Amino acid sequence: MNFLLLCVGYVQKKILFQLLQFLILVVGDLLINFKKMLKKNLLLIFLISIFQQSLSAEIIKVFDFNEIEFETLNVKKVRGADNKTKYSLGKNENGNFLRSEAENSASGLGKKIKINLSKTPFLNITWKVEKDLSGIIENSKKGHDYAARVFVIKKTGATPLSNRAMNYVYSSNNEISSNQPSPYTKKSIDYVLSTTKENLNEWVTVKVNVKEHFKKFHDLDVNDIEGVAIMTDTDNSKKTAIAYYQNIYFSSE
Repeated sequence: MNFLLLCVGYVQKKILFQLLQFLILVVGDLLINFKKMLKKNLLLIFLISIFQQSLSAEIIKVFDFNEIEFETLNVKKVRGADNKTKYSLGKNENGNFLRSEAENSASGLGKKIKINLSKTPFLNITWKVEKDLSGIIENSKKGHDYAARVFVIKKTGATPLSNRAMNYVYSSNNEISSNQPSPYTKKSIDYVLSTTKENLNEWVTVKVNVKEHFKKFHDLDVNDIEGVAIMTDTDNSKKTAIAYYQNIYFSSE
């Protein structure tokens, strides 16, 4: 009888031990799965936050650089220029672009577009200068040419002559961030965003806070602008310049 009781006790202990081992394995698996789920959830939360940030960054595209838009852009020849700048469309792995070639010529392409600078104050430009205008004095009337420029225009009166402008340029001679009023009018500020002294025949992407610049250089609290224009010009220097424009847009950050 005692032997039988001992056998029963032994079996019970063995069953309890095996049950304990099983519970330990189950709990271990649960903890492992919990850690995996936690990692997945944290990753999911991170991806969602990145996605929400990208959605919150508002973007207003200015130019599409396609055939339909190209036919509607306003072409304006600079007064006194002998010829118009030649503009043509192209495409690369990053999308559509505009090619410009000026040979003793000056004309711009403009687009009427209202941009809310309170929401999207940053102008973004991707551009390249293939052939620059090194050696000219860009802040003089005889040398006031740029291989690439993007004008941002604020209407401040009844006539175009009363408008204020920030003229963002790809300089061939000056340093980035150098600036001065146009030698023809103090109502337009030339501001260097890129220079061939650092990047010649290379695509460059730049960003600038237009709202801050209108306040800084024109003492204007501007909430919106009415138009954007592109120009490659060599009418003063009588030289030749070749440039490319791509991905021009306004953003909230």
